[in-house]
Amino acid sequence: MNSQFRKGILEMCVLALINRHDMYGFEVIETLASSIPVNENTIYPILRRLTGQALFETYEEQTNIGAPRKYYRITQTGKERLASYENEWTSFLKGVFEVMGGNET
Repeated sequence: MNSQFRKGILEMCVLALINRHDMYGFEVIETLASSIPVNENTIYPILRRLTGQALFETYEEQTNIGAPRKYYRITQTGKERLASYENEWTSFLKGVFEVMGGNET
């Protein structure tokens, strides 16, 4: 799969996960990795980039062991970007199904 295409899909997935509830980085990786092959070298740069674009804000929470965890919370701008991605994705998939001769389910 083209790396740019994959990166865009992963950004959308990261936004969608954190839109469900606040998550820390490794939690995002574990959740994604249960369905999509990813690793920390892919996800942490996406988290940093999306935070830099004001799509996420961060905060820390203490844990019982070790250093505090950095959590990501989606911003209103992030929610708007996610909605845009979802619309584009749905339209894209519909087109692919049409070209491939399948039915959208």
